[in-house]
Amino acid sequence: MGKYICEPCGYVYDPELGDPDNGVDPGTAFKDLSEEWVCPICGAGQDMFVSE
Repeated sequence: MGKYICEPCGYVYDPELGDPDNGVDPGTAFKDLSEEWVCPICGAGQDMFVSE
């Protein structure tokens, strides 16, 4: 699973780590994130992320 970078702020979503602070378990692939999940830093939608 590759990492995804938020273009506006540079936050890196790493599927191996997930986003536990926002209810995303480690091992959750980017494609499996809920539609409600947004960048925890700047609030950008998933469409603003690019694969690393």
